[in-house]
Amino acid sequence: MNVPAEARRRSRLGLIGLAALFFLPLLLAFWLYYGTDWRPAGGAEHGALIDPPRPLPDVALLRPDGTSTGDGFLRGDWRLVYLGDGACDPGCREALVKSRQVRLALDKDVNRVARVFLYAGSPPDPGYLVSEHPDLAAAGLDDAAGRSVLAAFPQDPPPMTAGHLYIVDPLGNLMMRYPADAAPRAILSDLERLLRLSHIG
Repeated sequence: MNVPAEARRRSRLGLIGLAALFFLPLLLAFWLYYGTDWRPAGGAEHGALIDPPRPLPDVALLRPDGTSTGDGFLRGDWRLVYLGDGACDPGCREALVKSRQVRLALDKDVNRVARVFLYAGSPPDPGYLVSEHPDLAAAGLDDAAGRSVLAAFPQDPPPMTAGHLYIVDPLGNLMMRYPADAAPRAILSDLERLLRLSHIG
């Protein structure tokens, strides 16, 4: 049975139209994302994504009591990291409290995240750390190993005075940063998402 040429042509056009219906939006999205500088106005994350992630040197740092952290100090778990002067002014103390709130709010995932204070200058008051932040790991940045870690952080603004909180993945990569005025809920939301999607740490 011969199908009329006009019917074949209509059938072929219908198939092409159906294929275009499925593939054109995909091609357009691909072109917009990879072929232009355009990005959607709102992202899933609340902090600033560090892209590409920056690997931190795998070095031993000095704790406030003078002992060594050993290698792997910034690896193994997810980490909330704060950088600042060892004197820890009110802004520093507020950031440490914020990191503590975020970690405790993780509930069942609390043991997957560690908190770190990387400081310059004199070590922080040990009484303050013991009473307010017994789970906080602190280490100095004044020696060569510490300076190599500091150099890996984004330098604009300078990390020692920016008041930022940073997320570091279990492989030691800097992933995200949050300004001093970031809401704990925003940091928690991003961290929960990272932990949910992560197959490491």
